[in-house]
Amino acid sequence: MTPPQPNERAEAILTRHEGAVATVVISNIARHNAITPAMWGALAETLDRLDADPAVRVIVIAGDGDRAFVSGADIGAFGTKKPEGPPMPMADAPYLLPTRCAKPVIASIRGFCMGGGLGLAASCDIRLCADDALFRMPAARLGIGYSTVGIERLMQVIGMANTLDIFLSAERFGAAQAQRMGFVQRVVPAAELAAVTARYAQAVATNAPLSLATAKGTVRELLKDPAQRDFSGVDALRAACSASEDFREGRQAFMEKRDPVFKGR
Repeated sequence: MTPPQPNERAEAILTRHEGAVATVVISNIARHNAITPAMWGALAETLDRLDADPAVRVIVIAGDGDRAFVSGADIGAFGTKKPEGPPMPMADAPYLLPTRCAKPVIASIRGFCMGGGLGLAASCDIRLCADDALFRMPAARLGIGYSTVGIERLMQVIGMANTLDIFLSAERFGAAQAQRMGFVQRVVPAAELAAVTARYAQAVATNAPLSLATAKGTVRELLKDPAQRDFSGVDALRAACSASEDFREGRQAFMEKRDPVFKGR
């Protein structure tokens, strides 16, 4: 495993690689991994770079240390002055960055996962969490009007009633409740989270990349309003799957009763 490397613009966004899995580590330990504006920019650059890297098949997002995934946006970095100009465009909501990735993105959650951290995790494709994870959407305690696309994403993940519950109450909830409402797919003992995440990510990484991209692209279109859906891209991906070397390798491996070795072409 290569050691974490600091992003050029923000040393608090680290990356490490293990085979075809790239892990993005959000590091601001003194503030429970709260994300500053500069860190959001660095995170965007890092995810775009990894998504374009053919050697990377799966991206994992985790927090540094054992106390927090992401405790939210670093409110102190924004100051108390009223923001000038119009609100941020919905498409620019930074916690939606994982939805731009064509590759699978997994959130590995331990400790605090709140506010923008909750939104960031919701934007990942899969969420695995430790039994010590603690969640909260504190917008109503801060006087924040949360973005429409952020609320929409949470509704897609946990439904209308659960979304209203976490926004209206602004109460903390634990890993068991997060799993009951469908926010996380698996809850494991805290000491096992890193190993479970690594095994899951490696398992995904061994699957055919074109098939993964087709599945994720199809889901992305199905989540849109029917009038806005365009399946031409996923139709092309599906056709590419059928014509790929990986399709032939998958069939051959099945007949030979061995694990396939996919190359993404």
